[in-house]
Formats: sequence, structure tokens, C-alpha cells
Amino acid sequence: MDRARIVAVFGSPRRRGNTATLLDAAVAGASEAGARVDRIVLRDLKIAPCLEIYGCRIDGECRIRDDFQDVRARMLEAGGIMLASPIFYYAVSAQVKTLMDRFHSLWVKRHWVEQAAAGPRPRRRGLFIAAGATRGPRLFEGALLSVRCFFDTLDCDLWKSLLHRGLEHEAEARGRPELLAEARLAGAELARLLREGDGAGADGDRRTGETDDEPSL
Repeated sequence: MDRARIVAVFGSPRRRGNTATLLDAAVAGASEAGARVDRIVLRDLKIAPCLEIYGCRIDGECRIRDDFQDVRARMLEAGGIMLASPIFYYAVSAQVKTLMDRFHSLWVKRHWVEQAAAGPRPRRRGLFIAAGATRGPRLFEGALLSVRCFFDTLDCDLWKSLLHRGLEHEAEARGRPELLAEARLAGAELARLLREGDGAGADGDRRTGETDDEPSL
């Protein structure tokens, strides 16, 4: 794992949507703070859904051969993960969910193939950026549960979430300088924490603009 490297996963089906705009700002902040940022745009890749054939039980390797293998290697190389997704039906986008499901092969490797024989592994830090059109108090609950489970499979602690309601049309985030500044600062802070080697998760999964009744695992 390279703690100076951050992977930024763009999970929106829109190339210039609100979450992509906010993640671009976070990438800029991380880069300015000295991190090497690897951008992964899921909409440009060919990643098939999991077929649940469990060929990964043999060695933890997914038997479907496509762009997933390259994405997995790049994500596991990084010390930090920044993931952005719009909220669709109280969940992450189809592109993100497909990636999550394919990473079940890594869960199988850790828990069924290796069975903790490898000992404790270093933890990553993760930033999650999400935006939804509605303003319901439970808008992000489903996505947060999925992201926490997904990050844990990657030995990653959800360090901070930037969750924004009332954003629907493509250019809206670009007209909100306070949101862009917040994302830029989060990217810079993540880069700094990784560089200094602070214990992952020390900031307690901080979230922006959320109530205190978020579900926990």
C-alpha cells in the first residue's frame, strides 16, 4: 500500500454531474497537498455485474475477466480512497453498486481463502461524496450502509462523508462555491492525514450536514 497515493472513483453516470464536480474539487485539494491521485471513471469502464458463480472460492480471484481486475489493483495500491456517487432510490449508482458486488471476491479471499491467516492489515482512509435531489432525512442511510461495508472489505475506514441534498441538475454544484471549497479542503486534509500516518478512523467517520441518527453497523 502506498500511503501517498489516493484513488478517486467517479461513480456517476454523468461525466460532469454534481458528484463528479465535487470529487474534482477534492482531487484538486489532495493534489495540491502533495498526494498522487489516480482517477477512475466507472462510466468509461467495462465491469460486468457479479454472477454469483463463486469461482472466487478457489483463490479469491473473480473469474469474470474485464476492467475490474485493473481497478482492484489500483484501489488496493492506494492508501486513501475517495468515492463519489449520486443517490438513486436511496442507494448508490448502478456503476458503484456493480463495483461493490465484484469486490465480494476480495471478501471471499480474506474470509474464506486466507481465513485471517495473513494477520492484521494496515487500514486505509476513505472519503465518500454523495448528492441527492430530494431532502428527506433518511436520504443517505442506504448508501452509507453499503459504503461502510464496501470500505471495510477494502480495509478502509470511512473517515468523512460529504452528503448534499437538493442537488439534481447537472451544473448545480458548480454554482455552490461553499460546497466546492468544502470538498477541496476534505481532499487536502485526507492527503495530509495519509502523509502524516495518523491512525485511520481517528476522526470518527465525520459527516457534513447530517443528523445524529445515522445507522451504524
